Amino acid sequence: MHAEPLHPQPLRPHTATAPSVAPTQVGAAAAVGAVREQAIPQVRIDYQAAGTLKRHVSEQLLAEGKRNPSLVGAVREQRARALINEAVSVWADSAGQGVRPVSAAQERAMAAVVFDMLFRAGRLQRYLDDDRVENILINGHDQCFLDFGDERLVRVEPVADSEEELRELVRDLARTSGQGERTFSTGHPLLALRLADGSRLEAMCEVTGERTYVTIRRHRIKDADLDEMAALGTVTPAVKQFLSACVRAERNVMIVGEQNSGKTSLLRALLKEIPPGERFGTLETEFELWAHRNGFHQQVVPMEARESNGERVDGRAAGEITLLDLMRRALRMSLTRIVVGEVRGPEITALMQALTNGRGGNLCTMHASAPHVVFDRIAELYLLAQGNFSSELAYRQIANGLHLIVFLSIDHTGPRKRRYVSHVWEITGVGEGGRPAYNEIFGPDAEWAPAQAVPRTPPSPGMLKRLEAAGFDAQVLHLPGAWRPGVHV
Repeated sequence: MHAEPLHPQPLRPHTATAPSVAPTQVGAAAAVGAVREQAIPQVRIDYQAAGTLKRHVSEQLLAEGKRNPSLVGAVREQRARALINEAVSVWADSAGQGVRPVSAAQERAMAAVVFDMLFRAGRLQRYLDDDRVENILINGHDQCFLDFGDERLVRVEPVADSEEELRELVRDLARTSGQGERTFSTGHPLLALRLADGSRLEAMCEVTGERTYVTIRRHRIKDADLDEMAALGTVTPAVKQFLSACVRAERNVMIVGEQNSGKTSLLRALLKEIPPGERFGTLETEFELWAHRNGFHQQVVPMEARESNGERVDGRAAGEITLLDLMRRALRMSLTRIVVGEVRGPEITALMQALTNGRGGNLCTMHASAPHVVFDRIAELYLLAQGNFSSELAYRQIANGLHLIVFLSIDHTGPRKRRYVSHVWEITGVGEGGRPAYNEIFGPDAEWAPAQAVPRTPPSPGMLKRLEAAGFDAQVLHLPGAWRPGVHV
C-alpha cells in the first residue's frame, strides 16, 4: 500500500442522520507509527447505550411476537421502529439531565444505529452502505480499515468495543444470513458467509491468537454487461466482441486471475450474453452471480453449497453439501450450460467431465497468479481430488474440453487499481509432453499502460467458423486501433 495523502472525501453515512466517520490514512508511514488522522464533524454515538437499547427493544419484540404471531417481516420492522423511537426518547430525556442535552441529530443517529443492530449489520452497516468501499478489513475489535480500490487503506471507527462483541456481531450476521445453521465459536472458529447485499465475509477466531479477524469483500460492479465492462476498461472493444461471440457460440470458457482481479464481475457480464430463455445452472459456495435475480434470465437453476452443522455421520460432515455434490446433481437437471462461480477443489474433476461430455457453453472462474500456471493449477486440483485422477488425465481433459482461458490482470501503478483482460488463449489440443497446446489470440501490449490484450494470432479455423456463425466479425482483429482501451473510472 502507498503512503499517500489522506482519502479525499470523508465516508458518507448510510442515512442522513447516521453518524459520520473519521477516516485515518494508513500506508507505509503507518508501519512506523506515523499514522495521520483527519478530523471531520461527526455525531458521537454512545454504543454502550445503543447496545442496551437494542436488548431492551429486542425483549419487547420477543414478548409481543409471542402474543401476536403475525408480527413478522416488514410488520415486525415497522413495530421495531416505533419501539426504538420510544426507547431513544426516554434515553435522551435521561441523558440530557447533564450540562449538554442530547440533540435531535443525536437522537436520530442513535435510533438508526439501534435499528441496524437489530435488523442489519450493526455498527458495520455504515461501511457496507458506502458504495465506494471495495473491502472491509477488521483486525480485532479496535482496528477497522477500508479499501477504496486506490492502493490505500483508510482506518475508521471500530465496529465493536471488545473481541466478544465483535464475535457476537459475526454470529448475528450468521443467524440472519438465511444460509442454514452456521456457527462461530471456539468449536467452529472459521466462518464463510454471504451478507444480505451479496458481500462475502470470512471470519477467524481462536486460530488467530487473541484477536478476531474479519474480511469482507464487496461487489461494487454487480449488474454490468460487456458494454459497461468495456467502458470501465476491463475489456477492449475487440475482446468484448470476441467474448460475446464465444458465449453465443457455446464455447467453454474459464476466467482466471489473482484474487480481487474482477473475475466474478466479468463472469456476470458474460452471463448476459446467454439468451434470456435458455435454461442453465449456477453453482456457488455463496451466491455472487445472482443470475436468478438479475431480471434478465428466466430459466436459471441457482445452487449454493452448504456447510456442515458440525456433526459427522458415517465419516462425513452432516448436512454438508459441496460443489462436487451439486455438480453431480446439475448434470441431471436438463441444463444447457453449467456455470461455476469459483472452482477451487475436487469439483474440478466433475466440471472437466461435463466440459468433455456436454454441448458446450459452460463458464467458470479459478484463481491463478499467471496464465502459464493455469494448466498446472488444474492438475493440482485433480491430485487433491485423489481417486484415480492424475496430471496426465487433467491435461487430456483440458485439451479435449476447455476451449478458452481468459486471464485478468491488475495494474497498481495509477491512483486506482485497474483490472483488465490481458490474455485470451484458445486451447488447441494436446501439445508437447502431453500438455495442452494453446493459441494466444489476445496478449498484452507493453506499449500501453495498463498492458491490455490486443490481437496476436487469429483463432483456429474451426473456432473462427463457430464464432462467425454466432455473429462475430473477424475484421475487428485486423483493424488498426479497433482494440484501443476504454476510459478508466
